[in-house]
Amino acid sequence: MLMFENDYTVVWLLYLLGALGCLAVWYRMTCWMWRYLREPLWLLGAVLLLTPTLVDPERSIYAPALAIAVIDLLFELGNNAWRAVSDLLMYALLGFGLYLLLLAGYWLYRHCLVMPLPEEKTASSREKTLGEVLDSPVAGRIEPRL
Repeated sequence: MLMFENDYTVVWLLYLLGALGCLAVWYRMTCWMWRYLREPLWLLGAVLLLTPTLVDPERSIYAPALAIAVIDLLFELGNNAWRAVSDLLMYALLGFGLYLLLLAGYWLYRHCLVMPLPEEKTASSREKTLGEVLDSPVAGRIEPRL
């Protein structure tokens, strides 16, 4: 069965649409988690769903790496499983390395550039304590009710 170039593109577009729907559900399922656990899970889901692997080098046909790895391991069809697993690991390492680099940049930005310099508080700029408020002449005066 010969697959024309337009059919191949349409199939990939449908797969990407379905993968984006799965990622949206994954994001919604993990939105309650702690940030530093949630974001790597989002990255892992994106790597698993969006990593392509080469299936036919002669015609340069790609397929989703997770699907190729699962099908080849379950049905023992060919030797594409190890190529798919290596592609998944390569993209996961690249993604997590980039994530750690961005996280380090964010940490440096928050802790070194945004941190305000310590200021000395003067008596006029600081807030009054409860004792000072109660000792003030206006607060000490109680108007009798009739």
